[in-house]
Amino acid sequence: MAFRGWPVEALEFFEALEAENTKANWQRNKATYETKVRAPMEELLAELQPEWGDGRIFRPYRDIRFSADKSPYKTNIGAMIGGGYVQLTAEALGAGSGMWEMAPDQLERYREAVDAGRTGSRLVGIVADARAAGIDVQGHGVLKTAPKGYPKDHPRVELLRYKGIVTWKEWPAGAWLGTRKAKDRVVGFLEASKPLNAWLRANVGLSTVKAG
Repeated sequence: MAFRGWPVEALEFFEALEAENTKANWQRNKATYETKVRAPMEELLAELQPEWGDGRIFRPYRDIRFSADKSPYKTNIGAMIGGGYVQLTAEALGAGSGMWEMAPDQLERYREAVDAGRTGSRLVGIVADARAAGIDVQGHGVLKTAPKGYPKDHPRVELLRYKGIVTWKEWPAGAWLGTRKAKDRVVGFLEASKPLNAWLRANVGLSTVKAG
């Protein structure tokens, strides 16, 4: 079926789950999750796949083994699409792209590229353009100061402090969410994230070791 957005029942499902995050509540409303929440996400991923790559929806269950919060279910649905991420909550539709957590070898290459004049300046411009377009650029595991071996007054110290870098955008829920505008916004975001992803592919690349 063609993607037509998420109905209001999808938001109400997550609102109810936030109020009562229990197995009993999940079982009572599982049909709503499958038809009003998951099915539209599957339709969206199917339509995005030809241009953006394979999609994968994350499991709805939380890993509570090492968490003080024992709530069993996530109050969102999230999915990977190629190198991007799409998420729906009761409050908003969100999308992200980039490298959230770099493995040690990736981080070393990232810092070298940020330090270098040509590639570092290019990344500064990409970040500035994204932010000017209303897209947030976030760092993961941000250090308090410059990493070892780099001067604290480095002209690109903000970027050097990142252990990962992503673009992120959220759109507050509204009537548009129940239309194809939801897809249009995700596609627009993915298009705007292409320069960062191209820079990361060229200068960081895939890891050959496990992320740390």
